[in-house]
Amino acid sequence: MLTVKILGSGCANCRKLEAVAREAASAAGVAAEFVKVTDMKAIMAYDLLSTPGLVIDDKLVSSGRIPTQAEVRQWLTA
Repeated sequence: MLTVKILGSGCANCRKLEAVAREAASAAGVAAEFVKVTDMKAIMAYDLLSTPGLVIDDKLVSSGRIPTQAEVRQWLTA
């Protein structure tokens, strides 16, 4: 099972990113555990410049924007 982390303070963009990621995972038929990371120290450990950030299995794949469902699906199945 993949671990998908949503990095951010819980703002509207963070919630939108989580929704897109969840939809992409279910569309791809990928089992994933979703974790919200709101602690700034934990977020900074991923070396991202702006939130929201998306981490799949401890690899930062997106930051500062909301990727498309197709992009997320590609990262989940890579």
